[in-house]
Amino acid sequence: MHRLAPAKINLFLHVLRRRPDGYHDLATVMQQITLYDELTCVLRPDGIVLQCPGTNLPVDEKNLVYRAARAVFQYAGYKGGVEITLRKHIPEAAGLGGGSSDAATTLLALNDLCSLGLQKNELRDIGAKLGADVPFFIHSPCAFATGIGDKLQTLSDVPPLFLVLMNPAFPISTKTVYENLNLTLTKKKNSYSIPRFYALGDVIRELHNDLEAVSLTMCPELNDFKQMLMKEGALGALMSGSGPTVFGIFEDEGSARNAREAILKKVSGKCLVIFAQSL
Repeated sequence: MHRLAPAKINLFLHVLRRRPDGYHDLATVMQQITLYDELTCVLRPDGIVLQCPGTNLPVDEKNLVYRAARAVFQYAGYKGGVEITLRKHIPEAAGLGGGSSDAATTLLALNDLCSLGLQKNELRDIGAKLGADVPFFIHSPCAFATGIGDKLQTLSDVPPLFLVLMNPAFPISTKTVYENLNLTLTKKKNSYSIPRFYALGDVIRELHNDLEAVSLTMCPELNDFKQMLMKEGALGALMSGSGPTVFGIFEDEGSARNAREAILKKVSGKCLVIFAQSL
C-alpha cells in the first residue's frame, strides 16, 4: 500500500500561555498542502521493519512512524507485522509537520491495510499520544486548533491557496524557539474565536505567528526570505510553525510559479524553493 503524507502550514499561530505541564496553549489554523512524504506499507508475518532510504533518520522506536505502527497494532490487538518504507520530501524540523503527518498517515494506512476497523476518533486518540499535531492530519485538510493543538474544528470555506515555500535546508529546534519566547507573551489571557476565511483577503489579514520574532532573531536570513517573497508579488508572507520555513501566498497559480522561478535564480541552490497548493 502506497500513501502520501502531506505537509502543513500555519496560517496563524497565537501562543496564549505556558501550561503547568510545560506545553503551551495555542490558537492556530493549520492547512495541509501539496508537499508530501511517501509511505509504502507491506504486510509481513510479524514485527515492524522501517526503512528511511537516503536519510539519517532512526528506524526504531525513536522514529514516530515506528511508534505509530506499534501503537495502532497494540490498540487493535493485531498480531501480524509490517514493513514500512518512508521516503522523505518534506524538510525535517522545518515547521511543516512532516513527522506528525508521517505518523498520522501510518495510522490511517495500517487501519486500512490490516482491516483494523478503527474509527477516525480512535485513530485521533492514538495519534494524540504520539504528538500534538498528529490528530490534525487525521482530522481534516484545514482546521482551527486550540489547546496544545489537539482540539480541532474543521474549516471548510478556505479559498484555494497558491504558495511558494522557502526553506534554508537547516533545522530549527521547536524546543529552543519556545524556550526563547517572551514569557509575558505566554501569560496573556486572550482567546481567539474560530476565524472565517471566505476570501483570500481574509486569509492575508489573519497572517500572524507569535513564534516568528524568536526564529527571525535566531536566523535573520528568514526575514530576507519574507522580503524576497513580497518583492516577487506575494500578497502576504509568514513563517510556518517554529520555522525555519517561510511561505508566501500568491493571487493565482501562475503568479506563484513565476515567483518561484525568479527566486530560484536569486538564491542559486542556497535554499529549497517549493511551489505548493492547499489541499
